[in-house]
Amino acid sequence: MKVNDKKRIIMEAASSKFSKFGFLKTTVDEIAKSARIGKASIYHYFQSKESLFKEVVDQENRFLREKIQESIKQETTPQKKMKAYVLNRMKYLKEMSNIHSALKDEYLEHYAFIEKLRKRNTQEELSTIQTILEYGNDSKIFNIKDIELTAFAIISALKGLEYSWSITVSIPEMESNIDKLLEILFNGIVKR
Repeated sequence: MKVNDKKRIIMEAASSKFSKFGFLKTTVDEIAKSARIGKASIYHYFQSKESLFKEVVDQENRFLREKIQESIKQETTPQKKMKAYVLNRMKYLKEMSNIHSALKDEYLEHYAFIEKLRKRNTQEELSTIQTILEYGNDSKIFNIKDIELTAFAIISALKGLEYSWSITVSIPEMESNIDKLLEILFNGIVKR
């Protein structure tokens, strides 16, 4: 078996176990058993359970960013770009429990790589939203005075909705809710 194949098998088994049981309750023994390899093989590729979790989370995070960027690039208007961003962000976070856990679970806060990941994610999200908002302003579709503050407010709102929507809301209902929230964002709540 090739090195990359063995590492991929370990990563897939780890991803599955971490998703099912969480980081703390998953053991390297369980991952090894699921991957049908010896525990020593895992330590050949990864220094610790933490380094394996970090790599699983990094892989999911790269996938999440790629899918979001692909969906944004396919759209032509700033409104559709914003919808693509919000919908795909929520949809993929719902599907990828390891990255979701890394970004949300308080018990993981003391791991340095988690804190770095959270900061990097927030900066990337702010940058993406700011780019969409600037495109809207440049296109004369949006009239935003403070793009940084607006991007921060949007990201904060999304982070507030993540947990409850990932557990209780189906994808079609989530899409409907996102449409309603974006309607408020784009048109406001003041009667005209």
